[in-house]
Amino acid sequence: MKLTTAFKSLTALGMAILVVAAAGCTKYSKTPQAGSATNGITKLACDVTFENIMQQEIEVFEYIYPHADVLPYYLDEKSCIDSLLEQKVNSAVTTRPLNEAEKKYLKSKKKTVYERIIAIDAIALVVNNDNPIDRIDLKDLNDILTGKLQTWDQMGPGMKDLGSIDVVFDDESSSTVSFMRDSLMNGVAFGSNVYAQGSNEAVYEAVKKKKNAIGVLGVSWLSADLDGKPASSIEELAKASERSDTTVLDFKPDIKVLKVQQPGTPMYWKPYQQYIYEGKYPLLRAIYMVTTSVPGTPAHGFYSFVTGVQGQKLILLTGILPSQVHPRKVQLL
Repeated sequence: MKLTTAFKSLTALGMAILVVAAAGCTKYSKTPQAGSATNGITKLACDVTFENIMQQEIEVFEYIYPHADVLPYYLDEKSCIDSLLEQKVNSAVTTRPLNEAEKKYLKSKKKTVYERIIAIDAIALVVNNDNPIDRIDLKDLNDILTGKLQTWDQMGPGMKDLGSIDVVFDDESSSTVSFMRDSLMNGVAFGSNVYAQGSNEAVYEAVKKKKNAIGVLGVSWLSADLDGKPASSIEELAKASERSDTTVLDFKPDIKVLKVQQPGTPMYWKPYQQYIYEGKYPLLRAIYMVTTSVPGTPAHGFYSFVTGVQGQKLILLTGILPSQVHPRKVQLL
């Protein structure tokens, strides 16, 4: 799908963003209730691009509700949807909603579909810290991905020593690859300078080591607090999900995140939450969560958690934009 479709649907609703209310310390029942939304096992298929986001949700949910157990399967997007249709899992996290044929099929199996946008993700472009480039426009990005531009000296003076441009993605079947091919490249094939590394972590490590590499990653893989600290413990995250304040995030310092030009303007933007919220950063896509389980089941309990205030606050802490939590505006360099 075009990235603007889901994003504009939120804008059309006035970006009905809810500021998290002061929650205080919530008390949770430790007594298991058989067949309840917080007791039992459920299976989830999640697009591997969002593994770090959903793993954080799962760990905090299980910490708060110790009698609940969410079993995740991190797969390519097609496999996630197939698993849901084949009823191998109860829920799925993807970059697209189910289409009418898929919903009709599930209805024929007496399944009710619950579906919601849980966040807006940004696709970040990253390079080695020793690469002098700090911004890129979509035309040059398209030419790099299709192989029209294959050496860094074609990008400007002072870059001759970097040699060839190696583009690194996570996996050839990932939703990130599909997004760039369908939304930016209009279905044109990738050039011979584009490589799959096998995982998001491998993309990150490749860019750290190779001066000539440019990586394509979901922005949640790059987030840290302003001191460059890693993610908090599960207990700290659970407490943070209850608070009404907002943790201020920046990017990890060991690679460089590029500014990307907003088409039709002279302005370039980094994928900070504020610029995602304002629609200034151009490489955006929606994240959907779908479940076929009815209320009162563990699957629906987890769905309600992720789409509720606490789950949305956890998404805010990953650096992407949750659908129901307003980001704090901070001064950015």
